[in-house]
Amino acid sequence: MTPDLTKQVLTETAETVLARRYYLKDESGEVLETWEKLCRRVSTAVARVDKDSDQYEALRESFFRMMYHLDFLPNSPCLMNAGTDLGQLSACFVLPIEDSMDGIFTAIRNGALVHKTGGGTGYSFSRLRSKNASVRSTQGVASGPLSFAAVFDAATETIKQGGKRRGANMGVLRIDHPDIMDFISAKEDQDKFNNFNFSVAITDAFMQAVEEGTDYSLIEPSTGEKCGTLEARNVFAKIIDLAWHNGEPGVLFIDAANRANMTPQLGDFEATNPCGEQWLLPYESCNLGSLNLANYVKDGDVDYKRMENTVRVATAFLDNVIDCNRFPIPEIEEMTLKTRKIGMGIMGLHDMLIQLGLPYGSKAGREKAAEVMRFVREKAEEQSVELASAKGAFPAYDEDVNEYPARRNAALTSIQPTGTVSMIADCASGCEPYFSIVMIKNVMDGDRLILVNKHFEQIARAEGFYSEELMAKVADSGTVIGHDEIPEEWQEVFRTAQDVTAEDHIQMQGILQENGVDSSISKTINLPNSASREEVELSYIMGHRLGCKGLTVYRDGSRDSQVLNTKDSEEQQTATVSTGGVLKQKLPDTLSAKRYRVKDQDQKSVYIIVCFDENEKPMEVFAKFPFDNRVDLKDKSTMWTTTCRLVSLALRFNIPASEIIKQLDRSSGHMLDLPAQLSKLFKSFMAGTQHGFASSCPECSGQLVFEEGCETCHSCGYSKCS
Repeated sequence: MTPDLTKQVLTETAETVLARRYYLKDESGEVLETWEKLCRRVSTAVARVDKDSDQYEALRESFFRMMYHLDFLPNSPCLMNAGTDLGQLSACFVLPIEDSMDGIFTAIRNGALVHKTGGGTGYSFSRLRSKNASVRSTQGVASGPLSFAAVFDAATETIKQGGKRRGANMGVLRIDHPDIMDFISAKEDQDKFNNFNFSVAITDAFMQAVEEGTDYSLIEPSTGEKCGTLEARNVFAKIIDLAWHNGEPGVLFIDAANRANMTPQLGDFEATNPCGEQWLLPYESCNLGSLNLANYVKDGDVDYKRMENTVRVATAFLDNVIDCNRFPIPEIEEMTLKTRKIGMGIMGLHDMLIQLGLPYGSKAGREKAAEVMRFVREKAEEQSVELASAKGAFPAYDEDVNEYPARRNAALTSIQPTGTVSMIADCASGCEPYFSIVMIKNVMDGDRLILVNKHFEQIARAEGFYSEELMAKVADSGTVIGHDEIPEEWQEVFRTAQDVTAEDHIQMQGILQENGVDSSISKTINLPNSASREEVELSYIMGHRLGCKGLTVYRDGSRDSQVLNTKDSEEQQTATVSTGGVLKQKLPDTLSAKRYRVKDQDQKSVYIIVCFDENEKPMEVFAKFPFDNRVDLKDKSTMWTTTCRLVSLALRFNIPASEIIKQLDRSSGHMLDLPAQLSKLFKSFMAGTQHGFASSCPECSGQLVFEEGCETCHSCGYSKCS
């Protein structure tokens, strides 16, 4: 370690995430790196672009220190792959789909190559001719965009992004495409398109038709001709209804995006990356990193001098990433080098506001956030202009078209998801408020571990209202609001994502978009479970009026109830069986399952098999002994089988998980007996939620929360979108 380097202490969670996902390992899986070694590897690889410069050593050390001290972190592919044989450092790409069989399968091939190297992809299906449109070459009819989207989905399922990051896609269709109603409803069945986020590209003309209550035109993409009309309000109502049900499809305001297109001479935006924060032209890539705003509060104010230094160093870092990147296909390399777009983002916004004593949902909080974002954008541009003087402007720069100074990078800022890197930095993700302030983590011995937000604990202790009893009450209620022990000013400052109103969420996104974000913002507008469809509608209308380039709305718990809510009445009747007025859920012929090996009282192996529905809710439980035909195991096997049948029956009658656990704990006589083992499993499935079974992380069984436009696990860093 460098003698004058202050050791950076990481949290236990950060070290766990790094060991699972980022540190290099040998063939046996043994970890080979520490946080310092990782930062040295990345900084050396990125600085090597300037190896012939007199400033090389100083630049490399600057890159290292800003990462090591968590002032700025690049995106996950850069942390994982810089300085390795893979060397693919970009997060996401947009790939075009041409309206031909060759064009479609070229896009599938290119997408597979991107996923193999750890990237995500955005696709617009808007160029594809509609279902039943004529195909002259075969004298037949087209099958439509959705049929081909299913092929893209299957290809992604096969690749699984090189093992470290699972496949992620954004599928986009314009609101004026003839197949738009099929697209809007495509994910009503949650068994389909699981490797896609779907978003509708909404035009200003459509929103005007919604406002005026008129029809709007559908355009056949293969001919460019009008081929019908739809009533705008009916279409909008369908989008709202499904977003209310399960958060999809999202909406993208394509005209707002193209008004901010930095290189209109190269074409129009058609699609975004999987989480929606980067509008990209065909074959462009995301080269992203995030400033940790939590580290820039000093003496009760923002330390702008220190922030400026980091922004300048980080801008040079991200520009170098483009040059040392190994792109998956030559078309991406060519386009990325032509525009040299970077995405300087932020994380820890809520941490900064907490330290300043400003509520996230307040006007003062929004104004401070806008002030900081403007500053970041301004200093990034100044550095990019300086880099252009030294190294040249981005090749597509045209002073006759581009109304801004010659700079190194066509785009500079975005606000992207930082789920995993913010866990490393121990701060709130992106521009989101904290999802929870106090959490309960169920550990395997059945105990409850209370995890308290570091800022809240510090203030609670300093102000004299900290107690274990209060922390448990906050965790159980899921909010700091309404606890008399907590002063009102701190209740406001520590409002979480669910405590902040939808209007305040949208206003924060809108003011950040207006004040310093070149591209777009990945953010979730959280609504309570009780929110109406009208509230979803108002969210979309408000987002459009505020100039947002896209919006994701999520109603708390909606995905857990999606299966029953979205079936028609006939299907609902077959989904349950009435037993004396109580509904018993029928099981489909096929369920996914996980096997858990446990020990019984005699230290013999027993396999517990848990079957899950499509929302990962446990529906059936079995116990299997490896040799259950042995005479000495017969009674034990019968007892375990009977217990599992009773638990399975309770699950099918939708008995609350907390009640099942309570009874299992009462029946437990030994930590190795069956009730204790089942209780442990169900506690891990609940993962600290306050309502039934939540969607659980497929990697660690922790709770998945919906933020930054995607489902994310705060325990291990897993994200469904990356």
